[in-house]
Amino acid sequence: MSSRDRILGRVRRALADVPSDDVPYEQAVQRDYLREHGERSVEETVDLLAENLADYRAIVHRTTVDELADVIGRLLSERGSKSVLVPPGLDVEWLGGTDAERVPDRAESTPEELDRLDSVVTGCAIAVAETGTIVLDGSPDQGRRRITLVPDHHICVVRVPEQVVSSVPQALERLDPTRPLTWISGPSATSDIELDRVEGVHGPRTLEVVLVSGPPEGRG
Repeated sequence: MSSRDRILGRVRRALADVPSDDVPYEQAVQRDYLREHGERSVEETVDLLAENLADYRAIVHRTTVDELADVIGRLLSERGSKSVLVPPGLDVEWLGGTDAERVPDRAESTPEELDRLDSVVTGCAIAVAETGTIVLDGSPDQGRRRITLVPDHHICVVRVPEQVVSSVPQALERLDPTRPLTWISGPSATSDIELDRVEGVHGPRTLEVVLVSGPPEGRG
């Protein structure tokens, strides 16, 4: 008998005298809490997202689709990045403004190899205004979880307004719980016993979020 079988057996024995509950889970759990705090317009929601991202020490930029490549190129140049890690489904036009070496995400890449790369550029699944949180779900434009945890500089593109929601409950309704979700509120940070803040312990020290709005010129 495996350890798993022994543990499950103990659970079954512990629940043997518990009456069965025929109430569906969706009905058993009340969800009458507020879905968002206050009423905001789309513009106000995006402004709140930008404010809370900055409060978490993320660096926030705003641009249009037509200027996105130039903005990303400028951010990589200002960082001095010579290499950029690229998820397999990232829009190639996003990197049209940089000469940095484009390094594709590979399953066989070691943490040491990823650590030597200067930056990573990804999209996102959704952004939550009230908490200043970016959510990644491993989609092709975001890649695997580790490519946004090892490199020291992460540029994350958020499409406005379609990827912005007010609250966590609204985000959960649009996310697939079977996907590998990564919730990011600012750059990686922790504090020691003396409350000295240290960034970059378990993720990038620098998170730059680009809020991009509007269709490309001529497609709209």
